[in-house]
Amino acid sequence: MRNGSPGKEKNVKLISWNVNGLRACVGKGFREAFAALDADIFCVQESKLQEGQIDLSFEGYQSYWNYAEKKGYSGTAVFTKKTPQGVAFGIGREEHGREGRVITLEYADFFLVTCYTPNSQDGLRRLEYRMSFEDALREYLTQLDRKKPVILCGDLNVAHEEIDLKNPAANRQNAGFSDQERGKMTQLLEAGFTDTFRYFHPDEKDAYSWWSYRMRARERNAGWRIDYFIVSRSLETRLVSACIHPEIFGSDHCPVELVIR
Repeated sequence: MRNGSPGKEKNVKLISWNVNGLRACVGKGFREAFAALDADIFCVQESKLQEGQIDLSFEGYQSYWNYAEKKGYSGTAVFTKKTPQGVAFGIGREEHGREGRVITLEYADFFLVTCYTPNSQDGLRRLEYRMSFEDALREYLTQLDRKKPVILCGDLNVAHEEIDLKNPAANRQNAGFSDQERGKMTQLLEAGFTDTFRYFHPDEKDAYSWWSYRMRARERNAGWRIDYFIVSRSLETRLVSACIHPEIFGSDHCPVELVIR
């Protein structure tokens, strides 16, 4: 992406936000937050929409939507100022293509993948499916990475390390902080990817992107960092900044941001 001046590169700002129902979030200030964040590419997870259920567009942006077959469930979307060379939905596996969880945009110098990773649910009753999804996603990302660098963003539904949630001891083996889920994140990073927030803020505590609606968790900042921008290691030289926007409300998650050059 360029700013119109020949030869002069413009930084690219990316935002990712699990909106926990886009129609509800629109009623809680989504348009205003979207304008204030002023991203070049804005990714949404958990839209909970079917086609035709919302009329939402922004001047200067194209939009791409992936809907779940099940009504009122899952779903992803991307709003972008820059026309992609190609767009793909899912990760090439039919068994993982029914819930609208992944959109890939191809640009000249990177792939942008937005993902809403399945929740393992109470009692880890969906852990087996989650593990299958994780393996398929990692294979998909590594295949893309062989062609050009990858930017993965979204609600990945895991707090990777103890620093990434308020109460690690109490949540051990709960959904989102099981050894199995954390291990899959480790495998992804070891496959040649970088957690951009920790790249810039390796020791920052109390930095969260999701808070339960119960027990005044957000007010107490008893949260989890489960929303990420993860990039191919080859993109590290292009990283400018990564941050979290806890000041923005409208969902039980807040937006996360990455800027690259």
